[in-house]
Amino acid sequence: MAAIKKGELKSVYLIAGEETYLTEKVEKALLAKLLPKGAADGLQKFSGDIDLDELVNLIDSAPFFTDRNVILVRGSNLFKEKKASAAGTQKAKPDKREERFLATISDMPPYSVLILETHEKADKRRKLYKAIDKYGAAVETEALHAWNISDWLQSKLFELGKQLDREAHAYLLEAIGAMQQISLGFLDQELSKLELYTDKKLITKEDLLQVLSGMPEVSIFAMLDAVSDKNIGKALHLLTEQLSAGVYPLNIAALLTRHVRQLWQAKTLEAKGYKGRQLAAPLGLVPFIAEKVGQKSRGFSEAALKRAMLDLAETDYKLKSGQAEPALLERIIIELCLG
Repeated sequence: MAAIKKGELKSVYLIAGEETYLTEKVEKALLAKLLPKGAADGLQKFSGDIDLDELVNLIDSAPFFTDRNVILVRGSNLFKEKKASAAGTQKAKPDKREERFLATISDMPPYSVLILETHEKADKRRKLYKAIDKYGAAVETEALHAWNISDWLQSKLFELGKQLDREAHAYLLEAIGAMQQISLGFLDQELSKLELYTDKKLITKEDLLQVLSGMPEVSIFAMLDAVSDKNIGKALHLLTEQLSAGVYPLNIAALLTRHVRQLWQAKTLEAKGYKGRQLAAPLGLVPFIAEKVGQKSRGFSEAALKRAMLDLAETDYKLKSGQAEPALLERIIIELCLG
C-alpha cells in the first residue's frame, strides 16, 4: 500500500487471500492510481477462469483511448495447487499456453497492467506465482487474528488521526480476542465511528465502550471478564443484558466455550512449565492477553473447567435442538464462578 501511494507501480499483481476487505482495499488503491478520473475506459474486468491465450492477447493489445490498459481478473483459479497425476510419478506435459503467458509476464508491455485476484491461498510452488513475485508483486491478504492485528489497527487509527491510551488499547485487543472470526470490514466501520464521536486525539477505554457498545463481542467480552474475576453478580447482569438486547444464546455459549477452553489450556500449559508470555504462541493470543489468561486460570480448578466444558457441550446441543433455556447459561456461569 505504501508503494502504491508513492506511485511505485508494477506491471502485474497477484492479490491472494481470504480476507476480502484487504483485497478490495488494495484493488481500490491500485485502480485509483492506475486509472485517474476520466480514464475508466482503460479497465477491463473478468471473473473466474479466462483462457490464457485470450489473456495474453489482451495484455499485448495497445489501448485506444487511454494511456494504460488495465486488466482485472477476479476469482482466478490459476494459482490453485495442481493435483498429482493418476500415475503419481508421471511428469505433467508442458503447457504451451502457460509458457507463453509466463513469457509475457516476464516482459510486460509498458502500456498494460494485469491484476489477478483469488480468495484462496496461492500455491507458492507454482511457476506462475514465482514469475509474478519476481517481475511484479504478489500480495497476501490473509485473514487477521487477535495476535497479528496490531499493525492493521495502528494503520487504521493513524488514518483516523486517533490514538488509544494504554488501557483502551489493551481492552480493544482483548475484545477482538473474544471474536470467533474477525471481520475487518465490520471492525473498520465500527472504529470509523470514533471520528464522529469525539474530536479528541487520545481515546480512552470509556470512549471505546461508548462507540463500540453495539458490537456483541465487546459486550460479551465484559461478561467473560467478569467470569474470569469470578464476579457472579456482574456476569449474570451482563448475561441478562445480552439476552434482552436480542443476542442469540448460541453465540454467547460459543464465546463462553472458547473462553473456558482458553482458561483450561492455560492451566494445563502452566502445569507443564509455561509461564507468562510463553503462553502466547500455544494459545494463539497477544502476549499480554495470554499472560492475563494464565493468571486468571489459576483461580479455577481443573475439575470446574472440565465440568463447564461438558455442560456447555450439552447446552450447545440443546440450543441447536430448541430444548435449552437461558437458565442453563446462568447455571453454568454460577457453577464456574464457584469452582
